Amino acid sequence: MEAGESANGAPVRIYQRVLDWLTSERFQLLNITDRIQEVVRRSGIREGLVHIQSLHTTTALLVNEWQEALLADIRRLLEELVGRDRDWRHNDPRYSDCERGNADAHLKGMLLGQALCLQVRNAAVLLGAWQSIILAELDGPRTRQVAVQVLGV
Repeated sequence: MEAGESANGAPVRIYQRVLDWLTSERFQLLNITDRIQEVVRRSGIREGLVHIQSLHTTTALLVNEWQEALLADIRRLLEELVGRDRDWRHNDPRYSDCERGNADAHLKGMLLGQALCLQVRNAAVLLGAWQSIILAELDGPRTRQVAVQVLGV
C-alpha cells in the first residue's frame, strides 16, 4: 500500500471546511450534528474519519445526549467546577492584560476539550442512537468557527 492509497487501492481523500456560528448567550450549548453530517455527506467520503476542531480557547466540543435536563446538568457541573466569580489570576489586572474576565471560560474549555475525532461510515458520522455533537459556547455571545476535516475513501 502506498501513501495516499487505501488497503483496497482506492485513493485517500481529504475534504476541509470551516463553519461559522453566531452565539447569543455567554454560556450556550448548540447541537451541531446536522451541519457536521452535511459536511461529511458533501465530502463524498464514504469511509474514514472526521476531525472537528474549535478555533477558539473559550469554546469546546463534546459528544453527548441532546436532552434538556442533561444540558442543564452540564451547565451546573461546569459552574460548580469552575465558577465565574472565583479569584482567577487571568481576570486580575495585576497578572493579566485580559479585560474580558473570562478565566472560567478558558478553564471550562480546557476541561471539555476543543477537538473530536469520529468515524465516518457509509458517508455519515458514526454516532450512537442518543449521541449528538455539541458546541459549547463558554464566553459569548460571539462569532465562532469550527474546522472540519474529513479523511478517507
